[in-house]
Amino acid sequence: MTEPAARLPLPVLPTILVLAAAAVMVALGIWQLQRAHEKAALIAQAHQAQTLSSVAEYPRDPAQLDAVLYRRTEVLCERVIGREQRAGTAADGRKGWEHRALCHLDGGQTATIALGFAAMPDPPAWDGGAVQGIIAPGGRIVAAPPLAGLAPLAPPDPDDLPNNHLAYAGQWFFFALTALAIYWLALRRRRDAATA
Repeated sequence: MTEPAARLPLPVLPTILVLAAAAVMVALGIWQLQRAHEKAALIAQAHQAQTLSSVAEYPRDPAQLDAVLYRRTEVLCERVIGREQRAGTAADGRKGWEHRALCHLDGGQTATIALGFAAMPDPPAWDGGAVQGIIAPGGRIVAAPPLAGLAPLAPPDPDDLPNNHLAYAGQWFFFALTALAIYWLALRRRRDAATA
């Protein structure tokens, strides 16, 4: 009768490193699941904000921006301090240019005003004034009605907010499982080599 081969002890440092790495990956996956719930709540809040008819004050503190996203607001652009054009979509779905102005507001802060849509990138003449619009992500105010003789832009849509945290969570859990599986295979190979 042959004696069973002596069991090899686990290598301490590699085992600690692999288990620690897997634990970090699982923690990141759990964090992404929490972020998915937070983002879903933010999107639901944004849909609710679209139904409100009252005008929200444009926040002086950027940390308060999430509370007023997709709400209507009114500001006074005292001075235009910058202009830019970006690819944009009109309210009727046409593709072209979104014309923006960076404004110094009456409250002392600055805000980007999406003035409206045009088929051409030539900047319109607009030197500031009263603005009514919708607060979009990033603090941009989409003018509604449009300004400077431009066409209306597509209104900001909460459904455009990405919520891919669930996919990220799945990736982190998969990475943790893969790391453990590879380490288990390495331990088997080490044991097989020792008993050969």
